[in-house]
Amino acid sequence: MSASFSPSLVKPPLTVRRLRVDLDTALPRHWAGDAFSTAFFNALSMSFPVGEQYFIDSMRKGLAALPDEPRAAFADEVQGFIGQEATHRHVHERFNSHLARQGLVNSWQARLLTRRPLLESMDVRNWLAVTAATEHLTAVFAEFMLAHPQALQGAEPRLRDLWLWHSCEETEHRSTAFDLYTALGGNHEWRTRIYKLVVRTFAVDLARQTLRNLWQDGSWWRLSTWVQGARFLWGDDGIVTRSAGPRQLYLRADFHPLQTDETAARQWLHDHAELAPPVRAAA
Repeated sequence: MSASFSPSLVKPPLTVRRLRVDLDTALPRHWAGDAFSTAFFNALSMSFPVGEQYFIDSMRKGLAALPDEPRAAFADEVQGFIGQEATHRHVHERFNSHLARQGLVNSWQARLLTRRPLLESMDVRNWLAVTAATEHLTAVFAEFMLAHPQALQGAEPRLRDLWLWHSCEETEHRSTAFDLYTALGGNHEWRTRIYKLVVRTFAVDLARQTLRNLWQDGSWWRLSTWVQGARFLWGDDGIVTRSAGPRQLYLRADFHPLQTDETAARQWLHDHAELAPPVRAAA
């Protein structure tokens, strides 16, 4: 994954798409190809319905706080962001229903729900900073997935498509919360302070849910599970190894989310247009 900056800051319109993936058929227990990566992806999915609703709510609140002229300038982009995130929320609710039938307990969602009062009590800029920070983490994850397709090499094809589609759309709207935060007067100091807190909280939540999934799956006691995990996280092409640099870019004073190469995401969406056709596009 490249950590270099691109000179282009051109924003594409945010297209809302309908994903044509079979989510009625049950998920294989180790749909990602092995126990550890399945537990990891399942954990991420468990956070999405509530987390993405929080993103949507922060954007609505932030847009309403803008004066009339900049609000009009942001309106279409925010609507596209909300449309994409609402679709992600719905798809992962369906995905998670299969996990619940497999006996997996979503404790991450319960923890997120307890944080709602704190988010609502924040200055809207701080809530947007939480959204922007999390969007950076998900966009870095998306970059990793697109640059390292072997991470889902053994996955069931329909579910691999689901995760790659989600990854591509994360790269499309990665700058919206950041720009809205900036338009409301958010500064670098608070942006990076909140980012560090979000990174720590996200890492702990993800680890806890992944470990719980492995325990409930019965894979906790297998040596192969931890070999898989070490390779997936810290191998030469592991997600922690390869995403360290891009994660740190957010701390730069001159950072902007669009200072990245999103060619792979645009190409994937173009090549899979029939899988995820547009519902509507921002004007």
